[in-house]
Amino acid sequence: MAGAVSAGKHSLDLSPAQQITVVVLCALTALISHMALAVFNDGVRPFMLDFIQGNSTRNATTAVSFGLSAGFIFGLGAPMALSTGVLNPWLLFLPTDVLGILSPKKWIAPLLGGAWGAVIIFGLNGANEAAHDLPVDFLTAMQEMSTPILFLFTLFPVLAITRQFGRLRGAVAGVVELALVIVTMKLWPDVFPGAPAMAVGVVTLIGFAVAKDMRQRRAERAEKAAAEADGQEDGTSRQDAPVDDPMQSLFSASAARLRRHLPIFMVLGAGVCLLAQMHVFGGGEATSFLIADGDYSGAAQVDFYRVFGFIPLIATTALASGAYAIAGFTFVYPVGYLLPSPWLALLAGAAIFAVEVLALSWIGKMLGRLPSVRDSSEHLRNAISESLWLAILFGSLLAANTMGGGLGILIVGGLYLLNEAMGRVVVRMAAAPAAVLVGGVLLNLLHWLDLFTPVKG
Repeated sequence: MAGAVSAGKHSLDLSPAQQITVVVLCALTALISHMALAVFNDGVRPFMLDFIQGNSTRNATTAVSFGLSAGFIFGLGAPMALSTGVLNPWLLFLPTDVLGILSPKKWIAPLLGGAWGAVIIFGLNGANEAAHDLPVDFLTAMQEMSTPILFLFTLFPVLAITRQFGRLRGAVAGVVELALVIVTMKLWPDVFPGAPAMAVGVVTLIGFAVAKDMRQRRAERAEKAAAEADGQEDGTSRQDAPVDDPMQSLFSASAARLRRHLPIFMVLGAGVCLLAQMHVFGGGEATSFLIADGDYSGAAQVDFYRVFGFIPLIATTALASGAYAIAGFTFVYPVGYLLPSPWLALLAGAAIFAVEVLALSWIGKMLGRLPSVRDSSEHLRNAISESLWLAILFGSLLAANTMGGGLGILIVGGLYLLNEAMGRVVVRMAAAPAAVLVGGVLLNLLHWLDLFTPVKG
């Protein structure tokens, strides 16, 4: 594990139980999306309030969902699944967002979702086998992305600390993470070396944020006490009139709406946790390669640390829109990876979602009292995106070199740059893997035209 991570050991040829789980879960998520109870795409969730209130049509909301999801589905979800042999949420849940909202009738939504699950099961495996038989095997080449993604992803807490708390603390965190990676590679070669480093980095960031909020609250209490003392000396007193907070009313209504549908959320949590327990699904880019390599403990740690970047975003958008996240706060991912039994996964997933939905109001109130923690979450998300963007771009160029040498780099890098020049027709995160797929097809066409000889080895 200390060196390059070997991906692609998994096959997309799923067992009957795994196939049934995928189809049923896709049907369920499409139904939930149709009911506007939850969507996977964080960018779509804010638009769901207008849809729920009848201020936006189903077609208009579908167009928004498709526009924000298509690039991730075809540019990231499909390439990652093909290169690792592991399913991912962009490939499963973003399409069911679109299909569920698109469906004109409630009973049609699960049929469309289940059909998409069947397409994934049978179509993706066929495409995977066909691609591996080509003269230029670009899917095997895409496994070159694994090492950059895993190791550069380790740095996201350092970036977040630097952005929020300055260069000095960021530099110290970077040195500590580097030292931990080296020590882990030396002493525990079977452990993913980025896991301890990420743990320390995330805990350090949250510690800095909580300490800052505590100092701020103490200062505010001291200022308030001083103001009250001055008022008593002047013989005056001040009472604040109660003020109606429209946002608080909206949050309360949204939380109540989600609680009313608690049973279906518990079924959803059980299904997602079960899929993770089957080890044919990874919740993130780095996680997919770790699952493919059989490192379920490392995958659980990576997804667990990633949760802290998304809790405030998911909680606030759910409370503001009345629509939750398909994977919740994603705690079901790491729990599922580690559980030994599918029955335990079903029970644990249902329990986790029940706690999350019931605790939404409390989480919203707590986040209101901890502004620095909210800011840390935003910095973590940005850092995750930034580190993964660089890792995926670098890994895609390595894949291009593996499958086509200089010509491969020219095609893949050129397609990426062209996408940038055209205003990012494909979202930046997905542009490089999509370019590898297109480049692989072009190199095979050139080979059949006797204009290119595949790179050996």
